[in-house]
Amino acid sequence: MSEELGIKTKKKENFNEWYLEVVQKAEIVDTRYGVKGFQIFMPLGMLAIDNIVKIFEEELQARDYKPVLFPTVIPESYLKRESKHIKGFEQEVFWITHAGKNKLEERLSLRPTSETAMYPMFALWIRSHSHLPLKIYQKGTVFRYDTKMTKPLLRGREFYWIEAHTAHKTWDDAEQQTKEDYEIFKETLDHFALPFLTLKRPDWDKFPGADATYAFDMVLPDGKLLQIGTTHNLGENFAKVFKVKYLDVKGKKKFVSQTSYGPGIMRILGAVISIHGDDKGVIFPPLIAPIQIVIIPIFTEQTKPKVLEKCGEVLGKLEEKDFRVHLDDRNQYTPGFKFNEWELKGVPLRIEIGPKDLEKRQVSFVRRDFLERFSVSEENLEQQVVETLDSINYQLSKRAIELLSVSDAKNYKEVKKALNKGGFVRIDFCMRESCSKNLKGDTGADVKGPLMEGGEKSTGNCSICNKKAKEKVYIGRSY
Repeated sequence: MSEELGIKTKKKENFNEWYLEVVQKAEIVDTRYGVKGFQIFMPLGMLAIDNIVKIFEEELQARDYKPVLFPTVIPESYLKRESKHIKGFEQEVFWITHAGKNKLEERLSLRPTSETAMYPMFALWIRSHSHLPLKIYQKGTVFRYDTKMTKPLLRGREFYWIEAHTAHKTWDDAEQQTKEDYEIFKETLDHFALPFLTLKRPDWDKFPGADATYAFDMVLPDGKLLQIGTTHNLGENFAKVFKVKYLDVKGKKKFVSQTSYGPGIMRILGAVISIHGDDKGVIFPPLIAPIQIVIIPIFTEQTKPKVLEKCGEVLGKLEEKDFRVHLDDRNQYTPGFKFNEWELKGVPLRIEIGPKDLEKRQVSFVRRDFLERFSVSEENLEQQVVETLDSINYQLSKRAIELLSVSDAKNYKEVKKALNKGGFVRIDFCMRESCSKNLKGDTGADVKGPLMEGGEKSTGNCSICNKKAKEKVYIGRSY
């Protein structure tokens, strides 16, 4: 446990320092590992990640995705078979060149992503239209030598995610799959009280080898944008390279169309901490909280036996209903110390039980979002727990939506002013890469693209270069 529980930095005054302080003092991760960009997940962080993954897996499996696990290493020859793909990752690949003192005949990469690992196997597995659609996913880590500044959970060189891969009969089927992936993401992120926009990346910023890339972007408290997941329509590009074909109903051989989908689990956890946390520490949404309820007894030596007995009763009742509950009956710490510790670690609901509560046949609730204390009768305990946790998630969502700011800018002067405020800036844009590069060089902002579902028509000239606009797009400064 951290020697100093209190958070010294104010979130609104210095978000970056606040964030680093919180993730370490709350024991989410330990960043003191001896390799830059790599971190240790502490039990609290790992349990939160397990809960996030579990919810994603339930949604994936409900839509006929099946779990697999592929090797961590990919032969160099596999990576090189898709030239656009390897070019997109060549500066970020970690290479294994030796086993002991023996030089390997072929270099192996630590997987930066798994398309080139999986698709040679797809070519063996898929023979007929009856094998389609094929939908698989795996959870685990990938490795990229990111040259930008690293930040715990948000940007690192080893990161934990889920990646899902599919094969279909047609391009339209693949495109429909990207829409389904969006639905999975939206339904899942609702559980975490995280709002986001789904934007179609411009051609120069697509996933290497994809026909279309759709990214899930959100705004953090410092106004910067964070990409927390993507889904890609790969078309036939990888299928042609890896000879992934099927026989259609007429006996004709055709290439499959494919998708890949990557919810960024680590970044989602980082976003949860960033968006919902306050000056006391983390606030976990109830569904992903490692501990949903902590029970803290308050007693004197004379009242200790009866208070602990009642705490045990409450613990048992809530565990029977499958809540994740912890009874903090440590003698060496005062109730006040315990309050601060569990507030730091983000437990959504605290139940306090003391002698007066025993007399009145009640318990005291303290909700983590408002730090509001109120009494609940024992007979209404379980119902009140359900209602309070639901209310906490609703309030966290309500707060978070206010951060998803979108400003409109009609000309370059307005663009610069809006970017300095942070968040998304919506502009008319010419869709020329050179204009995007000029914007990036001058302001540090990226063109993230138009909304996935479209519907926003350009109404004038490009807000950057004043030439004819083709799309209404969203821009912003990113992690």
